[in-house]
Amino acid sequence: MLFFELFSHAPDVLRVPAGQPLFAEGDNGREMYVLILGRADVTVGQRLVEVLLPGNVVGEMSLVAPGPRATTVTASVDCEFIAVDARRFSALVRQAPDFALLVMRALADRLRRADGGM
Repeated sequence: MLFFELFSHAPDVLRVPAGQPLFAEGDNGREMYVLILGRADVTVGQRLVEVLLPGNVVGEMSLVAPGPRATTVTASVDCEFIAVDARRFSALVRQAPDFALLVMRALADRLRRADGGM
C-alpha cells in the first residue's frame, strides 16, 4: 500500500497557513502529525534542525511519551497535516505495518542528529 493511500480518507485535515505554528516547544503533545502538503520548519529555540516535506512525520515522540514538545514546527508555506493519535496509530500499523517502521526510522534519525550524528 502506498504511503499516501493511508491518509487519502483522513477525516480531518489540519490546515496551517504559512508562518503559523503547528505546535510550539513546550506545548503538551499527545499526537503525531503527517505532513501531506507543503513544507514546514522544525526549530529548537531559534535553530533550524529540520525541514519537513510531504510524507514526513513529526511529533512521533508524543505517542511514546506524551508530554511537552521539544521543538516548534512552523509552516514555511501553506501546509496540510493529518493528526495521528495513539488509537489511530495502532489502526494504521495494523493496516500497513511498514508505517510503524517509517515512524521508528524518523525517531531514530532525529535522536542520532540530536546526539551529534552518532
